[in-house]
Amino acid sequence: MGKIILEAMKKAGKPVRPGDIAKILGIDSKEVSKAISTLKEKGEVLSPKRCYYSLATDEQ
Repeated sequence: MGKIILEAMKKAGKPVRPGDIAKILGIDSKEVSKAISTLKEKGEVLSPKRCYYSLATDEQ
């Protein structure tokens, strides 16, 4: 699930909300939020502003 979400974020090319990713992938936004939390703990995803997430590599 994490790799799919990272790919969707990469394609978006900008900070996105979990609901946006869920809509793109056609899955439940709660599942996306859970996966993003895990990715954030691993340092793969950052939150540049409230409720938006981007790839950690985009910020470097």
